[in-house]
Amino acid sequence: MNFAILGLGTALPPNCIPQAVAAEAAKRVCCQTEDQAALLPVLYRQTEIATRHMVFQQHVVQDVARGNVPYRTGGRDSVFLPADERDDHGPTTRQRMERYAKEAPPLAARAAGAALAQSGLAPGEITHLVTVSCTGFGAPGVDVALIRQLGLPATTERVHVGFMGCHGAINGLRAARGLTAADPSARVLLCAVELCSLHFHYGWDPKKVVANALFADGAAAVVGAPADAAPADAWRLAATGSCLVPDSEFAMTWNIGDHGFAMTLSTRVPGLIGTHLRPWLEGWLARHGLRLGDVASWAVHPGGPRILSAVERPLGLDESATAVSREVLSACGNMSSPTVLFILDRLRVRQAPRPCVALGFGPGLVAEVALFV
Repeated sequence: MNFAILGLGTALPPNCIPQAVAAEAAKRVCCQTEDQAALLPVLYRQTEIATRHMVFQQHVVQDVARGNVPYRTGGRDSVFLPADERDDHGPTTRQRMERYAKEAPPLAARAAGAALAQSGLAPGEITHLVTVSCTGFGAPGVDVALIRQLGLPATTERVHVGFMGCHGAINGLRAARGLTAADPSARVLLCAVELCSLHFHYGWDPKKVVANALFADGAAAVVGAPADAAPADAWRLAATGSCLVPDSEFAMTWNIGDHGFAMTLSTRVPGLIGTHLRPWLEGWLARHGLRLGDVASWAVHPGGPRILSAVERPLGLDESATAVSREVLSACGNMSSPTVLFILDRLRVRQAPRPCVALGFGPGLVAEVALFV
């Protein structure tokens, strides 16, 4: 137990988009037939998402949803508006990365600032910075922006966890734990920020349309220290683990294309989780002196309702065990890597019982786990 949480902060873009409005806007950007237009709202409702936060301006999304489409060719300056063409693929990857460079640093700084304030540490006390993101690249990037905007020391040592998807924050926690284990004086800031909406797919592709319906934007940050430097009631990261599911590389992919990053989600993902999760997790817990029944609370990354059900069934959990995961999914959507930290934040605030197990799933197909005591 080399890492304890001193502070945890979250941040969302100010633009809150109701899922029904997002569905109507997507219908006008993605659908090419009446059958597709009839199917899309059903697909969006099945996500069980009520609202999502995005860096896109809310009034523009609402205009598109109402059919008042301000096409790019109509003199509007946003490259994210649809073109008046049926084969429009949207902005180039370069244009999407320019928006990431503008929007990601201030969102990350809000979350990191909140985590610092809760921790009681001054920015000058941070020795290490771990950043997590799979939706944008650039150098100097979010890490340097956080050092500048928060006033962290110029000597802050940096680690970046990139392109690992929805379980990236667990990988970031593993890196933070390693830093505090190696250096008793380490004070680590971990920040995960994702702008999934920048990779919205234009046109009709069933697997990419599902991703359009699920993903959202957000940031979350953790400030931590060696466990013996934390208060007695602090949440302590006792262990982390990882499992690459056999023959699953096809099931979830995340690749860089000419028009943004492209995600594919196989309908077999829930089945693969249902088959492989319990045997691995039982063995992993046993190595740490625990059984499934000993876990008092769960922070399961809500990739979608089917993912949560795929975790509940083999583990013998009822929906109350994943209630906080469902709350975050409903209110915020799937924000990729920060999402599990949003869930942990709610569990900590509510003084959820421990031990707590956090689970995330990402391209590979890989399951990542963290144990808090």
